[in-house]
Amino acid sequence: MHEIEPYYAWNHLYNAALDPRSPFYGRHYHETLCTHTIYNYYIHPQWDEFGSPTLYLKILYTDYQLGYSIIELLGEWNDCINNDIMLLKRNVVDVLIEQGIRVFILIGENVLNFHRDTDDYYQEWFEDVEDGFIIGINFREHVVQEFTLGRLDNYLIFGGRFNQIAWRKYLPDQLYYYVNQMIMRGLQA
Repeated sequence: MHEIEPYYAWNHLYNAALDPRSPFYGRHYHETLCTHTIYNYYIHPQWDEFGSPTLYLKILYTDYQLGYSIIELLGEWNDCINNDIMLLKRNVVDVLIEQGIRVFILIGENVLNFHRDTDDYYQEWFEDVEDGFIIGINFREHVVQEFTLGRLDNYLIFGGRFNQIAWRKYLPDQLYYYVNQMIMRGLQA
C-alpha cells in the first residue's frame, strides 16, 4: 500500500497544501516517512487524512473559476462503521462548496471496498451542487455494484463508460471538459 502514490503529474499546476482556499492548506508532507495506515498497512505519506481511519484522498486539482475539483481516493470507503461520507462531506466537500466548487470528479481506482449505510449525506451533497454534478470515474466493478445497491446513482454519476476513462492522459481542464461532454451527450441521448 505504501507504494501507491497520489497522481503527481499535475503538482506543478496545483497543490492543495499551497492553496489558502483548500481544506489542506498548510499541510506538510514527509517524502519517505509513512505515518498513516489502512488496516495496519502503511500508505504513502502524500495522501491526505480527513478523519476516516480507512479512506484517504488527494485533491489533485481545483479550478475556482470553472468551479470543479478533481479528487483521488485510496482505501476502504466505509459509511456503515466510520461514516466516511459524513467526514468527507463536512471536512472536505463543504469547504470546497463554500469556495464555489459545484463539480466534483472523484477518481476511485484505488478504492478497494465500499460499505453503504444511509444516503442522507449523498442527497445533501447532490442538493448543494444543484447546478453541478458529482462523478465517480474508474471505480472497481464491485464498488460500483455496491454504489448501485445503495441507490447512490440518484446522486452520483458512475459506472459503465465512466469506468474506462484514461484520465491521466489529460490535463485537468481537458478532463473536466471531457467528462462534462460525456454527461451532456448522455442527457441528449
